[in-house]
Amino acid sequence: MNNPEIRRLPPESPLRIPESLLFPATFTAFDSWSELVRDIYGYDIHRFEAVQDNKVAGILALAHVRHPVFGNYLATSPFGSFGGFAFSSIEVRDSLLNETRKLADDLKVEYAVLRFIEDDNSPPRPWVQNPIYSTYLIDLPKDPEGLMQRFGPQHRKHTRQSLRKGFKVRFGRLDLLDETYEALARSMHELGSPYHSKKYLGRMASLLGDNLEFVVLRDARNDLVGSAVLVYHGVTATNLHANILHAFRTEYAGECLYWNILEHYCQKGIKVCDMGRSLNGSGNESFKFKWRPQKIPLAYWYYLPKGGHIPELNQKSAKFQFAIRIWKRMPAFVVRALGPHLIRGIV
Repeated sequence: MNNPEIRRLPPESPLRIPESLLFPATFTAFDSWSELVRDIYGYDIHRFEAVQDNKVAGILALAHVRHPVFGNYLATSPFGSFGGFAFSSIEVRDSLLNETRKLADDLKVEYAVLRFIEDDNSPPRPWVQNPIYSTYLIDLPKDPEGLMQRFGPQHRKHTRQSLRKGFKVRFGRLDLLDETYEALARSMHELGSPYHSKKYLGRMASLLGDNLEFVVLRDARNDLVGSAVLVYHGVTATNLHANILHAFRTEYAGECLYWNILEHYCQKGIKVCDMGRSLNGSGNESFKFKWRPQKIPLAYWYYLPKGGHIPELNQKSAKFQFAIRIWKRMPAFVVRALGPHLIRGIV
């Protein structure tokens, strides 16, 4: 077998993702996703292919983030959990790691981070790992009732109770843009987190086409309850965002939204639901465990050209906890104006 050849792709050349690498690459490696990040936030995307024996054996897509608050860095899977980095062998992986280091040195960034699924391998020097996130995968049967039987008795009870409360769910695309954005913007404010603009969601829907669906949940009085953004890649669907407004949590509205999404996936023939990433040990993780997923640790590998500490751009950071408390108290018009400018730096 020949050594892998690394090819840097010009902007006009499509990134070829072999079917065998589609799951680890995820939708964040799609050219349409790269175009979204460029269009909305102006970040350059650097894309590479590893070719071995005339076949694509690895891919790498890095966003170059430049932000006045969160710094100058390279990252795969912008605004996703993982992906944009996939390989068929350790040899290919290490070739792409070396390419990342060269690019990071050339651009003089503060760090580079690769977010991917790795089989318990420690990173080679000088890469360091920050294993604080996991993603959660549900293998989906053809019959949704078979899925329901996997849950614990209490979770089945709460889910079925929620389905009797008169909630109404709708699946769509640009026709649901306004409602999807409103529910997500409000719920993220309640959680103390900035959110993207409506333009971001609209452009996402236009670029991804049939690979994206919006979901909106309303109650029996037609009040907005929550929404979700679903992205399809191969036989996998990712819950990119799925939030419920705080006032409806005691009515198990989250169970209703998630169950309708999972049932929808089963009916579409989707094989795997990726529930998205969560911090290990968080309350969000506890909610996901109710659905009996497989927990998959995520390998977040960092290259720090100047040494120092891994940046703490997550809720475990004391600075982030303080910012969350302040953000929750700010008026909606301020949050919605500032949010996109802040979140663009936390890819």
